[in-house]
Amino acid sequence: MPTPHLRAKALENVLGREPRHTEAPSHRISDYFGSNVFNEESMRMFLTEDAYYAVRQAIDQGTRIERKLADQVASGMKEWAASKGATHYTHWFQPLTGTSAEKHDAFFEPIGHGRSIERFDGSMLVQQEPDASSFPNGGIRNTFEARGYTAWDPSSPAFLMGRTLCVPTIFISYTGEALDYKMPLLRAIRAVDEAATAVCQYFDKDVTKVIATLGWEQEYFLIDEALYNARPDIMMAGRALFGHSPAKGQQLEDHYFGSIPERAQAFMRDFETESLKLGIPVKTRHNEVAPNQFECAPVFEELNLAVDHNMLLMDVMEKTARKHHFRVLFHEKPYAGVNGSGKHNNWSLATSTGKNLLRPAKTPKENIQFLTFFVNTIKAIHSHADVLRASIASANNDHRLGANEAPPAIISVFIGDYLTNLLDELEKNIKVTMSPASKTELKLDIGRIPPVMLDNTDRNRTSPFAFTGNKFEFRAVGSSANCAAAMTVLNTIVANQLRAFKKDVDALIKKGVKKDEAILRVIRDLIVQSKAIRFEGNGYGDEWKREAAKRGLSNIADTPRALDVWARKETKKLFADMGVLSEVELEARHEIELHSYTLKIQIESRVCGDLAVNHLIPAAITYQNRLIENVRGLREVLGADKAKKAAATQVELIEEISLHVGKLKSLTDAMIEARKKANTIEDHRERAVAYCDTVRPFLEEIRYHSDKLELTVDDELWPLPKLRELLFTR
Repeated sequence: MPTPHLRAKALENVLGREPRHTEAPSHRISDYFGSNVFNEESMRMFLTEDAYYAVRQAIDQGTRIERKLADQVASGMKEWAASKGATHYTHWFQPLTGTSAEKHDAFFEPIGHGRSIERFDGSMLVQQEPDASSFPNGGIRNTFEARGYTAWDPSSPAFLMGRTLCVPTIFISYTGEALDYKMPLLRAIRAVDEAATAVCQYFDKDVTKVIATLGWEQEYFLIDEALYNARPDIMMAGRALFGHSPAKGQQLEDHYFGSIPERAQAFMRDFETESLKLGIPVKTRHNEVAPNQFECAPVFEELNLAVDHNMLLMDVMEKTARKHHFRVLFHEKPYAGVNGSGKHNNWSLATSTGKNLLRPAKTPKENIQFLTFFVNTIKAIHSHADVLRASIASANNDHRLGANEAPPAIISVFIGDYLTNLLDELEKNIKVTMSPASKTELKLDIGRIPPVMLDNTDRNRTSPFAFTGNKFEFRAVGSSANCAAAMTVLNTIVANQLRAFKKDVDALIKKGVKKDEAILRVIRDLIVQSKAIRFEGNGYGDEWKREAAKRGLSNIADTPRALDVWARKETKKLFADMGVLSEVELEARHEIELHSYTLKIQIESRVCGDLAVNHLIPAAITYQNRLIENVRGLREVLGADKAKKAAATQVELIEEISLHVGKLKSLTDAMIEARKKANTIEDHRERAVAYCDTVRPFLEEIRYHSDKLELTVDDELWPLPKLRELLFTR
């Protein structure tokens, strides 16, 4: 555990680090991109024609792969992996822990008489049986009911990590409920595909499929491993529970987009190389706003694959960081007073004909299509803002939302002045007349639907859900989160809204209203209904909180209460009707998320108490004793009267230290009692609320007195590396 000596040694180690230089396989990324992926090229090389087309059909149309062909796929996959040195395979899945999971089995299988073969058949590829009771399951499985299944997801290609073949899979219980993030996401992707394709038929009969796409932006902090090891709070809780803000933080704005430090850039080159081999199309890297904060981002991909790639990238980053004597911090708010880290989710919909449905166009016909999907998305957010808020709720993200450039907890939509004016005009002008020249060129009181150009609006960093030219950017997703949680909700609510839209349009058409006129009438109604969710101003200001309350928008600041929406009847009906989550699955997730929140605050509380009592108070008392000895020495040398004046500062410091030490101890004791009381509550929701309301506040109070001591105690004695060292030592 940290000691003054350990802190000094840690700083000495950091200053002695040299960048670790490694060379990529080639100067051309295209030479090795996807080389560790069982991709199109590898499938054509190692699969039979029947097996290849079976996989393609499964990817493109969702058809089931027959067992005989699954054996052929497994055989080809094994041969490909073995040609690259693989000895083991695993089903790679995403349980509700928030991380990925894997259990490795060897291809090797004894056949008797001292002989063996390499075996990997269709049954091994398609299904495995991990222990379902040891993962979060929300009461779906009891400890003695251990059986669960992982099942192959052909739509996400297998890949190599080291010498292990990794097969992306879903994870379900013995009774069929989803126990992971991937299964509900796949259901939501299917739902939005079906709903959006049906709406696209109004505009283009050639559209047979709509693909949800995602481009994530991953923010993170780097910390040297020596400093990391000297900070038990960062090791155990992912964030600095103690530490006074340094004189210099991010206020000079000199880190953002600045020259990337050499050590950090060497780490970036390495993890990018490994990621590119895995087919992750990382393209962008830069310094973020806070010191030692960085960001990487890929090219847009199909949503399911993008989520897998993000989870895989985080794993690659953590493994690569250790080789460079770094640790990666994905916590949403590792340091108070500077930027937190998000994972901006840039979402759109693309057709099988190659069109982005959220890309404004030049022709009136295409712009009606754009407005259809644009307005329906806004309406979906308005109708289900609380559900979207719950999708990004966590103990970590509670520290970030609304602080230091993070979007607020109030869900709103930013679209920019140009589109705001366009929607306002469409709202005002009720009459629609058809142009005899073309059924698609609609003459309104404002004239034809005007061209909507890309990037004709500014960006709003304070908006949690902003339109940014050809996509919506959901900025409130936390950096440590699995994108699937937010994307499952977003695609579900948009699919639900598109269904309702088509039903309303079809009803008007049935009454004799022309198709395009019917579409615009419903769009106009949706514009009016969803107007309250649109906000173009500063989301950080208190004025917005007051305005949002007037509009009837929720401002749910903490996770336990944000999660209440999962228990609402209308939420259960929404997910059940869309075939995304059953009532049992939704209830299980609610319980899991509440339990996770409680455990994270519990861990922070325990670490905080340990550090306060066993590390900070002893350091403060050691310095206090030095001061006391100094006062005694002055009295011996100068006499009582002269010493009283000469030692006035020391006495003042002694009293100040006593005050803060006393507060640290009493507050820690009170926090422990609050924790014990909360632990007696059986109901998951009430226990989480108790931790939120009665335990969590002590963390900030204890920090306040610790930070006062940090500024008072001799720097040489302070046991924890300080924030100035964590942020600026490289």
